[in-house]
Amino acid sequence: MSTLVIKDLHVSIEDKEILKGVNLTLNTNEIHAIMGPNGTGKSTLASAIMGHPKYEVTSGSITLDGEDVLEMEVDERARAGLFLAMQYPSEIAGVTNADFLRSAINARREEGDEISIMKFIRELDKKMEFLEMPEEMSQRYLNEGFSGGEKKRNEILQLMMIKPKFAVLDEIDSGLDIDALKVVSKGINEMRGEGFGCLMITHYQRLLNYITPDHVHVMMQGKVVKSGGSELAQRLEAEGYDWIKQELGIEDTDAVTEEA
Repeated sequence: MSTLVIKDLHVSIEDKEILKGVNLTLNTNEIHAIMGPNGTGKSTLASAIMGHPKYEVTSGSITLDGEDVLEMEVDERARAGLFLAMQYPSEIAGVTNADFLRSAINARREEGDEISIMKFIRELDKKMEFLEMPEEMSQRYLNEGFSGGEKKRNEILQLMMIKPKFAVLDEIDSGLDIDALKVVSKGINEMRGEGFGCLMITHYQRLLNYITPDHVHVMMQGKVVKSGGSELAQRLEAEGYDWIKQELGIEDTDAVTEEA
């Protein structure tokens, strides 16, 4: 079992504090969901975990199996087993999906132990069929000209091929129609198991209709203010966030400004 621990994490951007003491512990074989109103720091948390240079960690810690994640460069975090599916995936002209994926897989393997071409192709074809992706997408440039749904499926394809220890999925359900949502959810559920943990950031209960989380956390004021099981997400869908604000004495004016 692997463990990702976020302890009293404070993060600023341009001298404005966004995260104000986030505490989370994730284990493999667990799926966690983070929900909360706009502007509470959810995407900032995702970016801080992966080391986006815009976000300055002013105090607190992130450790992966006891190793200091904050001391790692972005590529080192990926090799250590962290994965981020971004809300707005980048387009990279001149690099095919297949080439990108093979390079990403080999970056996590020892020199001389690179995945063979035939094994890679067999696995890629199998995963693309599972995600209902046409074969020609493997030879298209990474995300270039992809629809929103294609980009999100492609993020899940990367997840299934790279097989990280922990995935942070930042609004992976954003902009998806119901058919694409089902396919994306099927891919995430396929990854569930002893060697995989997931942190899903979402606004909507609809994703959690297809992926039942083990833990649900609510972020407000730049920190996790409430945690529970899947029933917490159901109550949020039915009643919104006002009951939590009233319970904790949180005013709307206390929200932070979240950066992408």
